[in-house]
Amino acid sequence: MYELETEAHFDSAHFLADYFGKCENLHGHRWRVVARIGREGLQGSGSEASMVCDFGRFKAAVRAVAEGLDHTFLVQEGTLSPETISALEAEGFTLTLLPFRTTAENLAKHVFDALQAQGWPVTSVEVDETPNNRAIYRP
Repeated sequence: MYELETEAHFDSAHFLADYFGKCENLHGHRWRVVARIGREGLQGSGSEASMVCDFGRFKAAVRAVAEGLDHTFLVQEGTLSPETISALEAEGFTLTLLPFRTTAENLAKHVFDALQAQGWPVTSVEVDETPNNRAIYRP
């Protein structure tokens, strides 16, 4: 199998509801996303002959997903009251409501699913919360 790998970064805030430790408080990360795609064989003809795909197209797709999470407050649906959400939005904060707990594990699957939905042959996605801690999702 041939694989390509690219990475992107995004900055966002989050907290973990029903967690009893430092991460229950609002805090931020510079998240690093590493996505891999793979094919058994290389393309046979056209401008992408002898390639898995054009790196530029793959890189742009991964960066677009990361950009959608950049400089936003990642909030698990149901963890903040509607009044709190309204107050934050009224102050000009950007929130991204997600149907899952905002852990690195779930963000890795979220990015994987977003790329797969675009038709990319994703093999794995890793999301680093810090330089030393990462979660990897592969089906």
